Amino acid sequence: MLSNIKQRPRHAHGLGKHTAVTNTNAKLRPRFAVVGMGGTFDALHRGHRKLLREAFDVGRNVMIGVTSDAFVRRLHKPHKVDSYVVRKRDLERMLSRWRLLPRAKIVPLDDRFGPTINSSKIQAIVVSRRTVKTGYEINRIRKARGLRPLKIVPIDLIMADDRRPISSTRIRRGRIDREGRLI
Repeated sequence: MLSNIKQRPRHAHGLGKHTAVTNTNAKLRPRFAVVGMGGTFDALHRGHRKLLREAFDVGRNVMIGVTSDAFVRRLHKPHKVDSYVVRKRDLERMLSRWRLLPRAKIVPLDDRFGPTINSSKIQAIVVSRRTVKTGYEINRIRKARGLRPLKIVPIDLIMADDRRPISSTRIRRGRIDREGRLI
């Protein structure tokens, strides 16, 4: 089983000397009992789907933090963001279609860290390359609190047709669709 798990030195990606764990075979049994991840999950798109799929590939159960309405206001997004209730509902519908909802626990995020800095149950965190530094910050806080560090599972960003990352901001601004096609 471990032969299907690829360990890459982070320094090869300019991310330090620690190793990143990537599941290179989606058919493997999940490596972790509980995996955490978080985001705004506005205008669900192909990048969100990849991040979620990886989390469910490596985790038996996935705790998904979705930014609360109050936290979204503090983020000063440059576009409209659907309410927490709508974003959570859309996420639940997608996970239900994938038959993964029973393995998910969706919680509101009121800050960048959510339960990852306090929960001893979470063993790993799935992040995008854009947010991997937050994973390191979470581990510094966990260490200071006497908790084991989380394994950080970084996921490459998904590029749109113009070779720029797919993002909800670009979708909301009408530049690309949810699949990354130019509009």
